[in-house]
Amino acid sequence: MIINKFRSFNHLLSLLLVSLFLLNSCGALAYKRADVKDSPINDADKRKKNMEEGRKITFNNALNRNSGNFSFATSNELWRATIDVLDFTPLMTANYGGGIIISDWYSDNSNINETIKISVQFLSNEIRADGLIVKIYNKKCNNVQNCTITKINSELNSEIKLAILKKAALLKKNDKKKKKKKVAKW
Repeated sequence: MIINKFRSFNHLLSLLLVSLFLLNSCGALAYKRADVKDSPINDADKRKKNMEEGRKITFNNALNRNSGNFSFATSNELWRATIDVLDFTPLMTANYGGGIIISDWYSDNSNINETIKISVQFLSNEIRADGLIVKIYNKKCNNVQNCTITKINSELNSEIKLAILKKAALLKKNDKKKKKKKVAKW
């Protein structure tokens, strides 16, 4: 019975020591009394003191409109234009972080033994002819087991690239008009 009381006393003592340690680490026991002469009254002086003590928030040029690098996010006109132009074919991969869109094998049903796959790789965020690469692959099958895949360099590559660039330019123009209308409403 004495041993049980001793164990519960040890548990109580341990709990008390842990509580004191936690309170001390939070600063509850080392309370510093605030003095009016040490605390500035003016807002500008308060901000200055907080910044000197390292208590500040920085936005890293959040107000600078050209500071963001959006890579190939949905705000990118080239990305949106490519999705619009390739809407006739199912997409296999669309990775805007990696800057690539790959369609699945597509056939227009006129020849089921021949399909194409389109790959668009983005090299730049800017709407430029050298900002993207369009590759087209052709798959011809004699039967289910016998297929050959070849890379095509034809007019279709340049037609798709031109369609993407035109659509991107239109999207950019429309986005600028929308921004001007928003600014005019304010």
